[in-house]
Amino acid sequence: MNKPPVASLSGTNLEFARSHNRRVVMEAIRLHGRLTRADIARLTALTPQTISNIASELQKLGFLNALTPERGTRGQPATPFVINPDGAYSIGLQIDQNMMVAVVVDLSGRIRGRCTLAVDHPTPAQALPLVRDVVETLRKSSDADWSRVLGLGLAVPGPFDVEGLSAVGPTALPGWQDLSIAQQIGDAIGLPVIMENDATAAAIGERLHGVARTFRSFTYLFIGTGLGAGMFHDGHLYKGSGHNAGEIGHMIVVPDGRQCPCGNRGCLERYVSLQAAYEALEIGDLAHATPQMLLDPSPAARARLDGWLDEAAQRLRQAVNILESMLDAEAVVIGGFLPSSVLALLIERLEPLHTSVAARRNRQTPRVIAGLAGHDTAALGAAALPIFDELNPNLGVLLKADAHG
Repeated sequence: MNKPPVASLSGTNLEFARSHNRRVVMEAIRLHGRLTRADIARLTALTPQTISNIASELQKLGFLNALTPERGTRGQPATPFVINPDGAYSIGLQIDQNMMVAVVVDLSGRIRGRCTLAVDHPTPAQALPLVRDVVETLRKSSDADWSRVLGLGLAVPGPFDVEGLSAVGPTALPGWQDLSIAQQIGDAIGLPVIMENDATAAAIGERLHGVARTFRSFTYLFIGTGLGAGMFHDGHLYKGSGHNAGEIGHMIVVPDGRQCPCGNRGCLERYVSLQAAYEALEIGDLAHATPQMLLDPSPAARARLDGWLDEAAQRLRQAVNILESMLDAEAVVIGGFLPSSVLALLIERLEPLHTSVAARRNRQTPRVIAGLAGHDTAALGAAALPIFDELNPNLGVLLKADAHG
């Protein structure tokens, strides 16, 4: 299979857009691994002088390392630049119904510290002292330079502020729909906090550090207790007018199907989610069920898992067809809390996929790809939020940076 070409980004030589150009240069080096000034100029359309100034600035900030100059066929030796992993750090915190997972990652996405804590459907008030404790534990146990921590990314189940959907049912987390909670947590820990729904956070993590790092447009399906999606279009994250784009778990796929806590019947996450899998395996204590229970080797449990996989694949195949037909993205990436072996079996059962606009003869990537899996997925995605906010060269970040000086 041929590797897809890496899409390049264009900068602007306008002086007021310096912060944007800095992000463009960082993104180019992140995607390609190591680049000289000439390489960056070719990829970004920035002038050599602009690139030289930005490279020097990023070196002083500690974001870039300059490698030993390489002598070419003619002219002066060229200096390659690479991302400095220790140039910055970020904390990722994922809170779900029964687990709090926190990680510290460096600028390359490598985990430098990890902490987990069992919880039981915590409200924000209950979680606040726990968050302080977890952050303090990470500060003491990780090898990260705390003075270079960009902030904390917080991933919680969505949707936010939607009547009949927010904080409803076993896949939701009551009390977290108010986005001002991020400010309260930030005040408590003394760091900037960015809050996102877990699917969007995981999609950003996949874009920065996973299989979607070369994609400009993709849809990420996050299988957690419920089901959500994150969507990138032309390198930009699409959130929707109410910050709730991607709530495909409540897309009706079976008219008059299984009752959903949202009030509708036949919602997709009633068939494709950890909650649906636990029910299919007849796990009695759903409040304390874990993904590892899906790996029960007993013949009865394996037969129930196979039955769930067959039904889930049928419903998910329909959803993939809809997403492909609507968005025409480069790929659909599926990840989340499912054990990687179970995720692989689910994706395998999706074949043959329904015909859609994605069935192009010149495809260079599979239509459906397995992404990051396991219980760290959303925490890693959350940790990517402050880094993405620092590096992503889109207009929203540019305007925010300019507004804050």
